[in-house]
Amino acid sequence: MRIFDPHIHMTSRTTDDYEAMRAAGVRAVVEPAFWLGQPRTSPASFFDYFDSLLGWEPYRAAQYGIAHHCTIALNPKEANDPRCLPVIEELPRYLVKDSVVAVGEIGYDSMTPAEDHALAAQLQLAADHGLPALVHTPHRDKLTGLRRTLDVVRESALPVDRVLVDHLNETTVKEAKASGAWLGFSVYPDTKMDEDRMVAVLRAHGPERVLVNSAADWGKSDPLKTRKVGDAMLRAGFSEDDVDLVLWRNPVAFYGLSGRLDLTPVDAPATHEGNSILRGGE
Repeated sequence: MRIFDPHIHMTSRTTDDYEAMRAAGVRAVVEPAFWLGQPRTSPASFFDYFDSLLGWEPYRAAQYGIAHHCTIALNPKEANDPRCLPVIEELPRYLVKDSVVAVGEIGYDSMTPAEDHALAAQLQLAADHGLPALVHTPHRDKLTGLRRTLDVVRESALPVDRVLVDHLNETTVKEAKASGAWLGFSVYPDTKMDEDRMVAVLRAHGPERVLVNSAADWGKSDPLKTRKVGDAMLRAGFSEDDVDLVLWRNPVAFYGLSGRLDLTPVDAPATHEGNSILRGGE
């Protein structure tokens, strides 16, 4: 089973996780820019973080034979903090980087006017740079959030078929699918979707244009949830081709819209800017 996790926050994970992911079949990941878990106090902290997504994390992933790409954006939660808004003006210098395959995560957290502005501005940046967009739908009042998201997308210069609407569930999948957007599902141990619910959604709506991710971050999450979904699909009677479509070909097709996705195996460099993942040895 080959797996492409299209949304996983590896900055928050250990090298042991990379090793376990490789053993489970993960060969590629996309890491979206997201919030720190506590307030950032200046744009400079974003820029150091973006640099790590472009340098240190691809290096760490390569040590385990995993191709690493990222998406760059001001995330919805921090779009509400005036200290963070200058980040949007600096995004173009990151959006031209080869390993940036989408603008994201953008979208809604609390559906505020500030989030409206950030979403519209960053959809325009995606259109300007020829990139697709990864859109975060809110964790609360999800159907209202989805509808508002789709309204803003339709008013933007970015076609809806270049948008991945993420964090969907049973209440939002039908309308998201009808819109023509790509469909993203985050599978967690206790919240959002689980393996059995994901299988039920796939039975009801089919595997086309569906991407399943672990979204694993610093909270309670599991970087092997993609593999667990694949195993659950097989147990439920889906074919190996269905599993490959959901866990590999769909994410390749979506992020391939960027023209930058490179899944060619490369030799892992020994160090990144003189630093290594090894400790206590040469």
